[in-house]
Amino acid sequence: MAVQERASASNKDLESIAQARSLAAAARQAQALLAELSQEQIDAIVTAMADAATAQAEVLARLAVEETGYGVVADKVQKNLFSSRQVYEFIKPMKTVGVINRIEDKKIIEIGEPFGVVAAIVPSTNPTSTAIYKVLIALKARCAIVVSPHPAAVRCITRAVEVMCEAAVRAGAPAGSIGWMTTVSLEGTQELMKHRDVAVILATGGMGLVRAAYSSGKPAYGVGPGNAPCYVDRTADLKKAASDIMIGKTFDNGVLCSSPNSVVADQDIAEELRRQFVAEGAYFMNAAEMDALAKALVTPQRLPNPALVGKPAAYIARQVGLSVPEGTRALIAPLDGVGRDYPLSIEKLCPVLSFYVVKDWREGCERCIQILRYGGMGHTMSIHSTDDDVILQFGLKKPAFRICVNTPTTHGSIGLTTGLDPAMTLGCGGWGGNITSDNISPRHLLNIKRLAYELRPALKPSTPASGLPKPPSRPEPGGIPAQTLTARIDSFLESRGYKASADTGSVEQRAPDTAPAAFVCEDDVRAAMKAGRKVLVDEKTIITPSARDLGESYKLFAQADWPH
Repeated sequence: MAVQERASASNKDLESIAQARSLAAAARQAQALLAELSQEQIDAIVTAMADAATAQAEVLARLAVEETGYGVVADKVQKNLFSSRQVYEFIKPMKTVGVINRIEDKKIIEIGEPFGVVAAIVPSTNPTSTAIYKVLIALKARCAIVVSPHPAAVRCITRAVEVMCEAAVRAGAPAGSIGWMTTVSLEGTQELMKHRDVAVILATGGMGLVRAAYSSGKPAYGVGPGNAPCYVDRTADLKKAASDIMIGKTFDNGVLCSSPNSVVADQDIAEELRRQFVAEGAYFMNAAEMDALAKALVTPQRLPNPALVGKPAAYIARQVGLSVPEGTRALIAPLDGVGRDYPLSIEKLCPVLSFYVVKDWREGCERCIQILRYGGMGHTMSIHSTDDDVILQFGLKKPAFRICVNTPTTHGSIGLTTGLDPAMTLGCGGWGGNITSDNISPRHLLNIKRLAYELRPALKPSTPASGLPKPPSRPEPGGIPAQTLTARIDSFLESRGYKASADTGSVEQRAPDTAPAAFVCEDDVRAAMKAGRKVLVDEKTIITPSARDLGESYKLFAQADWPH
């Protein structure tokens, strides 16, 4: 039976690899045709796809929850519509064909060129909304795309891409512009990312997959993990802060990587904030309950247990034997630290929050940095405050590239409640090991050519004078005094085994040093050879291999404990 399973897995890998190659080749052929389309033709294709995805938003949301078991249908509908409407409205006016910008004062004309075939890796946590978003931004940039679905979400992602492909072809997209893998394996996905016809990778998934994308040899936009902390200042509107954090944490049962994971509260308002959380449906656990939850939720690899990812708080409580009030929306764990000794300080991807109390915003600042360093560098955090100075300090000091102010991190980071570029792929910059800190848009799938007109004439080289060049003038007297120069020369020669005679001024050989050398290199041995002297060494002397070979061959070493 085991042999049959291995053979079946091997056959699946081969089929997945073959499919990746075929789709990449078809996309490369379509790419040449896409690149010739006008802005009007591209916009018509993108509009048709957005309309088709909007019409199927609820159907696709239900498929996603049924297949993966993650999240909430109503929230996935909202995410699908965010991609098909809000992302679409944002990219609709963008110029991506031909001349896309003129900088008049610098006399520069910018021309957009498509990057090429995109390999898009789509996760199981946000499957249909991410697929809609990636297909829209790729086609807007005139890039063909091949989608590799997460194995746990193949059916719902396939259906989302099918809907958009059918609409795109009807609107004039070349065949092969949108492809998707139906037989998915790690080997097949890796083949797609490394394929010679793929130009760039959009990778959303676990860190292993993102690292594989970066190691494929292709340009790649990857994203890091979240673990977003939420700092609540003593000046905050506590009712709104608790509401915002709970909205963000429970949205789609916490599966977005920018979902809140920790609350960091000033001690002056901590108790009142706890009451506000309880009023919003939070349940604060005791030590025994936190231990039981940690054992079930956190794997030995310090990752959330997939069986509890994206599940409601009440379901998680039942699974670990906790008795919680009716209507509980989130579980909160009061913690004293961050790291391996505090398992619930990781990114949790479900309605579970950790809770910290700090004495002031400075201590809160340090705690937020600790949380981000434990799996969220460069991603997202929030601050709830009315003190603009404190807000600015958090902006200046925190290693997060999206700092959402008085709004849920989940919604603010993707541009749903803020002015950030609407996106489902959020770069984490150098702190998170990514190439950009931006929210990814069609601009990141364009290469820009620039026509640059002359602003300043180049200077002509000066004409040399006729005839021979003048001889150099004699230097003026000066420099090092003779007495000083003589002393320096004597010092140098003495260091190399020579000593000037006091009577004649001639140079005579110097006897071996009375103290053993601490270090001997080849140059030291050669200097001793010239001086006709021995090099005094003992068991503590460090001798380089080349110095030892040369010195021993000419018997130049004298041991300090030997007569000489």
